[in-house]
Amino acid sequence: MARRSIFLVGPMGAGKTTVGRRLGQSLGLEFFDSDEEIERRTGTTIPIIFEIEGEAGFRKREHQVLTDLTALSGVVLATGGGAVLLAENRELLRSRGTVVYLRTSVAEQLRRTRSSTHRPLLQADDPEQRLRDLAQAREPLYESVADIVVESPGRKVGATVKDVLDRLADAHFTTRPG
Repeated sequence: MARRSIFLVGPMGAGKTTVGRRLGQSLGLEFFDSDEEIERRTGTTIPIIFEIEGEAGFRKREHQVLTDLTALSGVVLATGGGAVLLAENRELLRSRGTVVYLRTSVAEQLRRTRSSTHRPLLQADDPEQRLRDLAQAREPLYESVADIVVESPGRKVGATVKDVLDRLADAHFTTRPG
């Protein structure tokens, strides 16, 4: 049996990349961040992709990266906050691994992203309202795809990683090589 992959979903600022890296180390699994992979493949930043191609162009690139990375066995993958918007992406995540939704509050997202300049969707007059709107639209999608939901607001990374590991053990996740 192949090693099962873990896919982290949730809003920007939920800690997917930070938790994902630590989770990969803890489980001895390779870690990928879909946004970093998009930047690596294109040789440019996500804000520039948004500027040139718009959100639709970015989502097309994101889908290709998710198709490729979810096909790998035994990896931890941190997805972008909007990865769940496409039904095809939700199906890839659902069918190819264990999906962990890192849920966090809008207040925590604001705290974690307030100095960020590389999040195009936050370049708004009212970032807090933008985050509320995104949460309202995306929360049901995160929940629909998740096998496990872990609360992440205001917690230390180690505590969140431990919670994810405990929940994976409860869900009979295995890292045994095939």
